[in-house]
Amino acid sequence: MTELLLTKPVVVTLAVIGAVLATAASMLQKRGIVGERGAKILNYAGYGVMAASMLLFVLAGLRGAPA
Repeated sequence: MTELLLTKPVVVTLAVIGAVLATAASMLQKRGIVGERGAKILNYAGYGVMAASMLLFVLAGLRGAPA
């Protein structure tokens, strides 16, 4: 299971999901679909997912997992 988390597709997918969440937060707030609090939660979630992606990327490099 650990090796699966360190694969390139998983790391890239997490980064993309994080970016989509962070972008959606701004767009949805601008259109009035979510309030300030909702946008902040989406933003934190997006940055959290991106941070997880970066952590897995570093761990993959340290373990020498194939790219």
